Amino acid sequence: MSTSKDTIAHLLEQLEPLNVRARAMFGEYGIYVDDKIAMLVCDNTVFLKPTAASDGYQDAPPYEGAKPYRLLPADVVDDADTFRALVQASAALLPAPKQKPKKKSQQR
Repeated sequence: MSTSKDTIAHLLEQLEPLNVRARAMFGEYGIYVDDKIAMLVCDNTVFLKPTAASDGYQDAPPYEGAKPYRLLPADVVDDADTFRALVQASAALLPAPKQKPKKKSQQR
């Protein structure tokens, strides 16, 4: 079962006013905070990228063969202030995204 668009809309609403966006990925979603991939949403379940800020939450793979992420319980996600603070703290600890090299223009 894939994640519903309603779930993603709810999560983005919970995270306002953070700089967040969702991107569809293989029927599921990645949530970016400040252009850093901070969490995955698979089968309507939130998996936060592991950082020291999310220590204490259960580790679980978001899909078969994936590295473990932190499984966030529904009560944490439903409490907007707690959820936003946790995501913001985790995103602050993630490295900046790597700059993609510019493509060389083709000369004719």
